[in-house]
Amino acid sequence: MAELKVRGAQALAAYSERHGLSPQTRLPADTELIRLLNKSRFSQEPTSSESLLTHFRQRSLPHFFAAFDGQSKTKDDLRYYFGEERQALIGHANRIIEGRFQLLGFEDLYFGQPIDWHLEPNSGKRSPMVHWSRIDEIGSDATGDKKIVWELNRHQYFSTLGRAYWFSGDEKYALEFATHLTQWMDQNPPKLGLNWISSLEIAFRAISWIWALHFFKDSLHLTPQLFARALRYLYLHARHLETYLSTYSSPNTHLTGEALGLFYLGTMLPEFRDAKRWREKGKSILESELRLQVLEDGVYFERATYYHRYTTEFYTHFLILAERNHLTIDNVIKARLPMLLDHLMYVTRPDGTTPFIGDDDGGQLVLLDEPANNDFRATLSTGAALFYRPDYKFVSGEAAESTYWLLGREGMRVYAELDCRPPQMTSRAFSDGGFYVMRDGWSRDANFLLFDCGPHGVLSCGHAHADALSFDLAARGRTLLVDSGTYTYTGSQEMRDHFRSSGAHNVLVIDGESSSVPDGPFSWKETADASLISWRSDVRFDFLQGTHDGYRNLKCGSARHTRSVLFLKNDYWVMRDAVETAGTHQYEQHFHFDVGTQPVFETSERTVISAIETTGDKSALQLFSFATNGDWRIENDWISACYGRRANAPVCTFRASGTGSQEFYSFLIPRRVKEVRARVQEIEAIGGRAFEIRDDGSFDVLLVGDGSLVKTNRLETDFNWAWARFSIDGETLEELVLIDGRSLSFDGLEILNSLKHVEYLVARRRGDKLLLEIDETVLAVTLPVRDLVSVSLEGRHENKI
Repeated sequence: MAELKVRGAQALAAYSERHGLSPQTRLPADTELIRLLNKSRFSQEPTSSESLLTHFRQRSLPHFFAAFDGQSKTKDDLRYYFGEERQALIGHANRIIEGRFQLLGFEDLYFGQPIDWHLEPNSGKRSPMVHWSRIDEIGSDATGDKKIVWELNRHQYFSTLGRAYWFSGDEKYALEFATHLTQWMDQNPPKLGLNWISSLEIAFRAISWIWALHFFKDSLHLTPQLFARALRYLYLHARHLETYLSTYSSPNTHLTGEALGLFYLGTMLPEFRDAKRWREKGKSILESELRLQVLEDGVYFERATYYHRYTTEFYTHFLILAERNHLTIDNVIKARLPMLLDHLMYVTRPDGTTPFIGDDDGGQLVLLDEPANNDFRATLSTGAALFYRPDYKFVSGEAAESTYWLLGREGMRVYAELDCRPPQMTSRAFSDGGFYVMRDGWSRDANFLLFDCGPHGVLSCGHAHADALSFDLAARGRTLLVDSGTYTYTGSQEMRDHFRSSGAHNVLVIDGESSSVPDGPFSWKETADASLISWRSDVRFDFLQGTHDGYRNLKCGSARHTRSVLFLKNDYWVMRDAVETAGTHQYEQHFHFDVGTQPVFETSERTVISAIETTGDKSALQLFSFATNGDWRIENDWISACYGRRANAPVCTFRASGTGSQEFYSFLIPRRVKEVRARVQEIEAIGGRAFEIRDDGSFDVLLVGDGSLVKTNRLETDFNWAWARFSIDGETLEELVLIDGRSLSFDGLEILNSLKHVEYLVARRRGDKLLLEIDETVLAVTLPVRDLVSVSLEGRHENKI
């Protein structure tokens, strides 16, 4: 009933607008604008446009972000802290003056001179000037790709012009802002056209205008008439937002972004009588939605990393503006915002970029610096100064320009005085969100893997991809295996479906089908249910096992896919794909390499692939796969590093077929190009599978089973996973990693015989002893030992295992 009430009221409001019955279809006249104001907020009664602008320029309250407390001081700071970035910024601003825009992943877009605010330049289509409710929000036949048009009409580039203005003092940037703002209002009468459809776009535009008014507050190009006209439009923006909130249509970042827009408007334009209502409405939504949209582990509930970043920025701005203006907000904000930042920190790759899991829409809240689209470290930079976090600083590196604009000189001082320490953990499980990070360090040459093993999404799963059990990988610091990205929403249904398909991700595809089946750009016919079976993390290893049911409806019989990953830190990953089925199926293991890599076959048997970096880093990844009747192929596919941009990149596919249950074993071995290549071969085993992994410095053996005894000529174990490292001559047992079992024998000698189930055991030789870690308990054991019923715990007391 609540939803019917809201939707009914919105439908009635839209009907009233279409028929000219609503005051929201008209800009307030001069006298009406004055009546809309709270005169108690003025030192002198406002009577004209001139008095409104004078008040705005002279007022001391409310407080905007700290960088605007003193323009002269800030200009000096900008040149001191960010002087090296000045040239790139000025170049960007000058291209805007020339009418050339860089939006999303599109370069050099031209919308005409003067700008046609309804033109989609790639298709040449111009959206009709009808009431916004008459335009199809999703379809592109009449409008082209709306996101391109909307991105321009967000006016976030006003901040680029504003920053250039403060860096240079050149009035041409203020003139360009004033010209564009005037032209936009001329071409966008209230409620007509594409730019009034989306409440989120209206919120972003209102926020951009508020920033721009502060950037250009003292310029003569911000005339009293222009300022008063902008106030009229901002009033309508606020009324539209509170009328058409996405409470039930898109209760995700659309709703929180709209709420932030209302909070901005109500906080920074308190002169309006309705301002308190806008502020409190926005504040209430932001506080309540944080509990719903941020899970207990800090992951944004749509499980899309780009929208996670959006959410983090929304609440960062909300917290800073609230504190600047001494507003009381729910304690949940300060509790969960660091959790959002924690997740961003842990999913940051060694090279500083962030994997795109799920959709990325290419946009930002406010353009206050010039990072790459997949570089979220500026958000962490601000978080470091806001919450005094040395680990955020370690990952973010240098303080971002956006940190200065948001927190001012004091924020930069806090950042500079913070210690710089790596996060406490390397690997991290985000079990509510379904993300699992495997890494062996925080250096720039660390190994990193992000695994996706969570729910498909939430609500209609509009920003989800068919990526159950997919992963993203960096070897020796170099990002090599990646998610293919998003590229488009509504511009091309074919490309939208392709980039969301399982085949565009690092997964096992069965019979060429996707594990989840799309139904339009933001919905699904069928979705896979992925769930975690096991997660263990230790200083020496990480182990993960997950499963999904996305292939339950195949024509040739249902199949269930389970993927296990063992990460031997500072060494390599072993991945097992197990499929339970009675049917005959075709299988494809996809490994999507990043742009700039060059995979090559290294053996005539076509069982080994090495991806060699060609741009100077010289990182390599060897891939070995083992399955019946399998072979490798290298093809080209698309990678989208930003919405609207795509590039050819290699995808390596291991193809096989089989009847009944199947297993695939993959070894992913990081290497430097000049290092000796590893060699992997399967060896004879009874009761399971076994492999030898060799290079010039080590000799390893891996046994994998399902709880029964697995035997090779030297090892026998009932552990599901048993990894052993030997001396190079194979005579001495140097190291063990055992997962889920009780017993292990080597050359007939019983090394372990536990009375109870052992979840995991890690052992390293130290002289004539093995130092054991068993289920987080450390024990020192002298070899040879036939019965480990009772051993000495660090020589202090007896501990039965």
